[in-house]
Amino acid sequence: MGLIQAALASAGGVLGDQWKEFIYCDSLSPEVLVAKGHRRKSHSWSSNDGDDNIITNGSRISVNDGQCMMIVQQGKVVDFCADSGEYIYDKSTEPSLFNSNKTVAENIQDIFFAMKDRFAFGGDAGRDERIYYFNTKEIIGNKYGTPSPIPFRVVDYNIGLDVDIAIKCFGSYSYKIVNPILFYTNVCGNVKDTYNRSEIDAQLKTELMTALQPAFARISEMGIRYSALPAHTQELADALNEVLSKKWGELRGLKVVSFGVSNVSASEEDANMIKEMQRNGALRNPAMAAAHLTGAQASAMQAAAQNTSGAMTGFMGMGMAQQAGGINAGN
Repeated sequence: MGLIQAALASAGGVLGDQWKEFIYCDSLSPEVLVAKGHRRKSHSWSSNDGDDNIITNGSRISVNDGQCMMIVQQGKVVDFCADSGEYIYDKSTEPSLFNSNKTVAENIQDIFFAMKDRFAFGGDAGRDERIYYFNTKEIIGNKYGTPSPIPFRVVDYNIGLDVDIAIKCFGSYSYKIVNPILFYTNVCGNVKDTYNRSEIDAQLKTELMTALQPAFARISEMGIRYSALPAHTQELADALNEVLSKKWGELRGLKVVSFGVSNVSASEEDANMIKEMQRNGALRNPAMAAAHLTGAQASAMQAAAQNTSGAMTGFMGMGMAQQAGGINAGN
């Protein structure tokens, strides 16, 4: 069984206007991931005895942008279409698998045929046939926040710094369904009406938080500082997809599209430690050290001039300290 594009069927005089049912799905909101197709009978099809879970041969099926339509028979996927347009359901044809616009993952057809032995093909009328529509648009506005600090490795090769600190961050991320077959098979299954994002959001957020630590490790290996994370959200999204590929990509057919960081912060103790180590590391450069010492000496001279015991006493103390230090700007 398969689908025929309605325009081709009309041109060939296959069914003309004598379609029996029209199956469609309203625009899917960001809250709805999967919805069951709605039926509208034509005036020329007078029988009211049809089962809602039986698709009449010759029915028209509409697919809108941002949707992937899937035909399920006896709980098994028998055809899908990710290209927008109108189609005619023909039980005498092979599965059509429309995906020319690459709306969903390009390898979905390979996965479909790899699972073909588990699908039921043929022209016999099944006892249960359903049409589901999957939301293939980007699902945005998923907020996250680290409930406790996450380890982050700070690496600065310029000064030889390699230390682990703890950071907190929050923001929002987005994801999309890139393989509806996997999502149907392993997540939602047959649904009565709709499958909403609220039913899976808590699980996704927990797994995302777990994946943040190894994702941060990949980011730190690139030499990206924690304070620069908001400017490297694409690299972070790629790192998360790499970590989550097993659970999200290969199991559920999901992909992280973007990962936004609204704020990231380290503890005051860790932040001050890094600043101090960076400052000390910079003074390994003789020119920087001399400039720092010159500035310190100038400040000391100003303080000595204001000494309450007299400027001479202050300068004598400064000279003694300089001799004890054993270094001056000239060195």
